[in-house]
Amino acid sequence: MSFEEFVQACSPRLFRTALLLAGQDRAAAEDLLQLALERAYRHWARVCRSGEPERYVHRILANASNDRWRQVARRRERQLSPGDADPLAPDQSDAVAERDFLLRALAALPPRQRTVLVLRYFNDLPEAEIADALGCSVGTVKARSPAAWPGCAMSPSPAQRPRQDRCGGVRCHD
Repeated sequence: MSFEEFVQACSPRLFRTALLLAGQDRAAAEDLLQLALERAYRHWARVCRSGEPERYVHRILANASNDRWRQVARRRERQLSPGDADPLAPDQSDAVAERDFLLRALAALPPRQRTVLVLRYFNDLPEAEIADALGCSVGTVKARSPAAWPGCAMSPSPAQRPRQDRCGGVRCHD
């Protein structure tokens, strides 16, 4: 498979991963994906020899994300404010509310923890591969997964959280 064919076939999935790794910052996700694809292009023969080029590029994305996180002069992540996203309309389905909650919660996580969750649950990588990609132990990966968070199950579901009306104000529970 040529590099161009790979990019054409896999870009949407790779961009979704980059978007999750960048905390829903579209510009940062585009930069991250561009950097990962540039690195993959430079070593395309080695990437193809791996037998799973998309998985290899996911690892490059994770490493590039962590490189960006390690930079001393990195920009601070910005917290999402209620005005950053369209308020939930009363007629929205629970699936939309759940997705919104998930993306906001994911964006609020520290970068390395977000990387572990994206690689583990979005890309379905085993803990050993995540540890290898991040250069840490399997125990560190396990410690950053939701099973290690005692209060994780206690956060309210979308049905229990207050909803916002169309004007951005918060309504009482339904």
